[in-house]
Amino acid sequence: MDDIARVFRQEHGRSVAVLARVFGDIDIAEDAVQEAFVRAVQRWPDDGVPPSPAGWIITTARRLAIDKLRRETVRDGKHTQAALLAEQTDRERPAEEVGPVSDDRLRLIFTCCHPALAPAARVALTLRLLGGLTTPEIARAFLVPEPTMAQRIVRAKSKIRDAGIPYRVPRDADLPDRLRGVLAVVYLIFNEGHTASSGDDLVRDDLCAEAIRLGRLLVDLMPDEPEAIGLLALMLLNDSRRSARTSGGGLVLLADQDRTRWDAGQIAEGQELVRRCLRRGSPGPYQLQAAISAVHSDAPTAADTDWRQIVQLYDHLMTLTPGPVVALNRAVAVAEVDGPEAALTIVDGLDLDAFHLFHAVRADLLRRAGRPTEAADAYERAIGLTDNAAQQAFLRLRLGEVDPQPHSSG
Repeated sequence: MDDIARVFRQEHGRSVAVLARVFGDIDIAEDAVQEAFVRAVQRWPDDGVPPSPAGWIITTARRLAIDKLRRETVRDGKHTQAALLAEQTDRERPAEEVGPVSDDRLRLIFTCCHPALAPAARVALTLRLLGGLTTPEIARAFLVPEPTMAQRIVRAKSKIRDAGIPYRVPRDADLPDRLRGVLAVVYLIFNEGHTASSGDDLVRDDLCAEAIRLGRLLVDLMPDEPEAIGLLALMLLNDSRRSARTSGGGLVLLADQDRTRWDAGQIAEGQELVRRCLRRGSPGPYQLQAAISAVHSDAPTAADTDWRQIVQLYDHLMTLTPGPVVALNRAVAVAEVDGPEAALTIVDGLDLDAFHLFHAVRADLLRRAGRPTEAADAYERAIGLTDNAAQQAFLRLRLGEVDPQPHSSG
C-alpha cells in the first residue's frame, strides 16, 4: 500500500493530464484515473508493482474510460469520437499537440485557470487535479472550512462542463492573462510539499520537485515574466534548506539549522534569478519573497541575518499584497529588530484564529516575552490545529519548556 500511495502522489497529476488531453474532458479523466488506482489497490498486493507503475495507471485508466464511454450512449458525439480515437491508438503513443505549452500537466494548469472560473476556484481545482492534494489539504491552504472548499471544487468542475470549456493548448495571447492563477497554483503545490499539512513527514519531496519542475517550464515558456522568475527563485531558495529542516525526523527551525547542509547549487541559482529580477526594476510579490529568502541565504549564521532589510522587504510586500499572513511573517522579522512585545502588538491584531502557524508564532513570542502561561495556551491551540506529526512533536517539545505538565491536546 505504501508503494501505491507513493505512485499516487507522484503520478496522479500526470495521469489526469494525459487522459484529459486524450478525451478532452476533465471529469472523464479524473474518474478513470481514480478507478485505475482502485484497480491497483486490488491487484498490486498480489501481482506486485509493475515495472512502469505510471504507464500501468495511464493505460488502465484509458481503457476504463473507453469502456465507460462506449457503454454510455447518452454521451454526446465528441465523447464517442474521443473514445473511438483513443481505442484506435490505445497501443500507440498519443500524438503531440501543437502549441506553446507542450507539457501535459502545465497545459492542464492553464486550462483550469480559464478566465470563466473564479480565481480561487481555478487554484483549488488545479491543486485537486494536478497536485494530488485532498480536499482537506486544499481547505487548509486556503484557510477555509472543508465543506466550503468541496463546494468550490464541484462548482468549478460544473462550470467547465456546462460552459463547454475545452481542454486545449492556450494560445500565446492567452498566457499573460492566466499567469497569475498559474503561479498561485505552482506556489501552493510547493508550499504543501515544503510543509505538509498532514502526515508523519514535514516535507513531501515529490510535490517540491514537481513545483520546481513546473516553475522551470514557466520560465522557459515566458522568460520575460519577472514574477515567473521570482517564483522559481523563491522555490529554489526555500528548497535549498530542505535537508537541514529536520533532524531525526524532528523539525529544526531556521535559526538552529546547520547551514553547511544547505544546497549551495540551489542557492547560487536562486540568487542569480533574484538578481535578474532586480535588474528589471518591477518587483512583484514572488520576487519580494524570493529577495527575503535570498537575504537569509546570504547570512553565514543566524546572527548575521540582516533583519532590518527583511522588515523593509516585508513593508514593500505589504503595500502590494496586504493581508494577515504577510503581516504575520513580517511580525516574525519585527521581533528580531524591535523585540517580541512589538511583534505581539502586530500579531494580536490579526484575524487568523484557525491558522496553526498564527498560534505557533504567538506562542513563541509570548515565551520570549516571559509570559509562559499565555505561551502554553497558544502552543496547545497550535497543536490542535495541525495534523502534521513533525510539527506536533516540535510544538509539544516547546510546550514542555514553558509548562512542565502540559495537557494532552486533541
